[in-house]
Amino acid sequence: MIVCAAMMALHGASFAGGEGWSSDYEASKKLAAEGKKDLLIDFTGSDWCGWCIKLNDEVFKHDAFKAGVKDSFVLVELDFPNDKSKLSEATQKQNQELGEKYAVQGYPTILLCDATGKPYAATGYEKGGPEKYVEHLNELRGRKAKRDEAFASAAKAEGTAKAKALIAALDSMGLEDAMVGNFYGDIADQIKAADPKDETGFAKKSEAKKRYADFQAELQGFAQKEDHKGALELVEKTLKEGGFGKNETQEVMLIRAAIFAQEKKFEDALKAIDEAKAFHPESEMNEQIDGFRKQLESAMKGGPAAGEGDEEEE
Repeated sequence: MIVCAAMMALHGASFAGGEGWSSDYEASKKLAAEGKKDLLIDFTGSDWCGWCIKLNDEVFKHDAFKAGVKDSFVLVELDFPNDKSKLSEATQKQNQELGEKYAVQGYPTILLCDATGKPYAATGYEKGGPEKYVEHLNELRGRKAKRDEAFASAAKAEGTAKAKALIAALDSMGLEDAMVGNFYGDIADQIKAADPKDETGFAKKSEAKKRYADFQAELQGFAQKEDHKGALELVEKTLKEGGFGKNETQEVMLIRAAIFAQEKKFEDALKAIDEAKAFHPESEMNEQIDGFRKQLESAMKGGPAAGEGDEEEE
């Protein structure tokens, strides 16, 4: 009866990946639980996102993909199209709420979740075709086993040993902090309870992450008002207060450079970029930083400014 109800609810729906996909999140969880499968959730912009369209055309539409995942996953497509007529109001509301719940920041975002909806791995577009993508997903499924093994190990431990096992479980999934906070908040509470003196440093890192998230939210408010002065003051205040890791601090320094670039203060922007790179010379972002610098140099000479003429990215 559940299957029939789900099929009736989805009658007439159009999915970018073709047959085999559902837009009903709750029904998909039930099917996954009954079939002892996981959820593969595709957050997509089917009629505007270039990388989403490529992923559908190169992977999801192919029989080799569908055959490769049919025994492991229930497929869920959560679409955010420009053409809202494609979706019912109920589906639009569901997708919006789930986008916030899963802290989705870009498209396509592909999440691997257990049957309860808890994510354990995330990915996006990968080139190579359907067979290679199925191999990629099978590798990612291994993270659920590592997560569950770490949880089981933690259940037998106490004190800092328990905290370390739980931290290992969270780290094994490689998920964004906001997503972990939304779905594994109970685990964070257990870690803090097992390690009240914060010997693992987890509480300190969590506080820094929260501060950084608060900074980003406040910065977004200035961006929406196009208040460059307020944004720059916030950045300077945040850098002065410190307390972040090298990666986060470098990102704040680069935001300062971006603000200067928006104001066409290119000399100040170049100086800020060089300071950011010098602060963290071993950063994985330095290649992108060099590209940003070249764009600014081009803008100073009358070429396209940073961000202009760029192709759509994932």
